[in-house]
Amino acid sequence: MTDHFDQLGYALVPAVLSAAECARLGELVQPAAAASGGTRCLLSQPWCAALAARLNADPALAACLDPGALAVQCTYFEKSADRNWLVPMHQDLSIPVAARVDAPALRGWSVKEGSVFVQAPPEVLRELVAVRVHLDPCGPDDGPLVVVPGSHRAGVIAPADLPAARAVTPAVACTAGIGGALVMRPLLLHASSKALGQSRRRVLHFVFGPRTLPHGLAWNVAAHAG
Repeated sequence: MTDHFDQLGYALVPAVLSAAECARLGELVQPAAAASGGTRCLLSQPWCAALAARLNADPALAACLDPGALAVQCTYFEKSADRNWLVPMHQDLSIPVAARVDAPALRGWSVKEGSVFVQAPPEVLRELVAVRVHLDPCGPDDGPLVVVPGSHRAGVIAPADLPAARAVTPAVACTAGIGGALVMRPLLLHASSKALGQSRRRVLHFVFGPRTLPHGLAWNVAAHAG
């Protein structure tokens, strides 16, 4: 799986969690507001940090995750008939940090849900790994994530170049059963469409990164996952 992950930038791992575990997690997570698609501030909660540690110790994920990495973010996404949304093709470039640092190499500063975010330096982006755990089955009609295999190897792609980069390789829809995980490089081009039916698609999206950051940056919240 390691070669597959390195080349394609993603891997689908079935049944990382049981249906009963997903049901319990579903009782713990709620969107930030009725009109919201989710929240990105879960990692500070003990149950979430414990789940991050479990994921990074899971043998089924070992080929994609560094056991010494830190869990640095967990975002909850919910897509349903009431909260139906789409995301255009993009890369995930921002990371949550403790405070703003004035350095020429840093850009793309923003504040989301009270946390400071910055576009991660290239050397950090190359090390990041996301693990998306599905609390519900996610089929073709449920607005699954669509990825462009291998696109992470191009590095940061300028917005004007996204259409050409997307056209290089056909996109793949990443469907999953309940408790299944999509492991991916955040630099991988990805998107999702609106769900077509009345189902609910809930995902816990973890980001794992290196212990230390350059330019005096520090993670906003970090949970040791080894």
